[in-house]
Amino acid sequence: MATAAVATMKVAQVSKPGAGFQIVEREIPEPSAGQVRIKVQACGVCHSDVLTVDGLWPGIEYPRIPGHEVAGLIDAVGAGVSTWTKGQRVGVGWHGGHDNTCLECRRGDFRNCRNLKIAGVSYDGGYQQYMLAPVEALVAIPEGLNDAEAAPLLCAGITTYNALRHSGAFPGDLVAVQGIGGLGHLGVQFANKFGYKVAAIGRGPGNAELARTLGATVYIDSNATNAAEELQKLGGAKAILATAPNSKAMSELIDGLGPNGKFIVVGAAFDPIEVTPIQLINGSKSIQGWAAGAPADSEDTLRFAELSGVRPMIEIYPLEKAAEAYARMLSGKAEFRVVLTM
Repeated sequence: MATAAVATMKVAQVSKPGAGFQIVEREIPEPSAGQVRIKVQACGVCHSDVLTVDGLWPGIEYPRIPGHEVAGLIDAVGAGVSTWTKGQRVGVGWHGGHDNTCLECRRGDFRNCRNLKIAGVSYDGGYQQYMLAPVEALVAIPEGLNDAEAAPLLCAGITTYNALRHSGAFPGDLVAVQGIGGLGHLGVQFANKFGYKVAAIGRGPGNAELARTLGATVYIDSNATNAAEELQKLGGAKAILATAPNSKAMSELIDGLGPNGKFIVVGAAFDPIEVTPIQLINGSKSIQGWAAGAPADSEDTLRFAELSGVRPMIEIYPLEKAAEAYARMLSGKAEFRVVLTM
């Protein structure tokens, strides 16, 4: 008796840290209880994927498929799944699941779950044609956003949107965005749509016109002037969103805060930010780190983007060119988010 053919899919996997990408065929998986299978339409290529590619996150099991900016369609549902349906447009972002039992989850602070799962790190992510995801990670995608636009909003988008809306700044306040890159170009747009007076800070004059197009009121070239002093001339920033992963540049900006100002760090760097206690004490200033957010926050981000017209600037590559797309992202020359399509 002939054996039925096994349905397979293409995936871009990392076999071990530093080995780069392999395009291989795998069997299409079946969802377990509490999971759905997503037919991936698009997946953003994020700098945080380096955690998987280079083995920088403790305990990653290999081979592993990166990707935590996933947009697609539910293709199958596992046992016990009743609130999500086949054919529904969904995404998965950095927040790939939570345990519902730790103290933070019991208090509703799912973003800081002590056993947080990350798509592409804890389990296989979106660099594949089909992926499995737990229902607590799912994000509903509104019809007004296409898949390639929605994907980067599930990491870069929610990170900047969520940080800004919790910054304490009100419409009309001066808010600065450091860096006009993958995070910053979205941060400037969100800050503008929130009604802030937006100061975009970049290195060199090259991004001045783009920053104003994105919604900046003023552009500050930190190579040509002291950016902190320029912010003080404008009255001091109520919030500074630091998106470029450069701790030295961040340290130089802290004096640009106004009274009760908040310095919000979303650009991930490993060297220390330098600040003196007196810099924080004078004016009651603060520094806060901010991670992305829970799926409900992602849905807020997507709906706001749909309504306000905020969109990521993207470069699209096919899944088969995952290595090329990843290298483009790492080069820092992409404008501004790289997206794989299936």
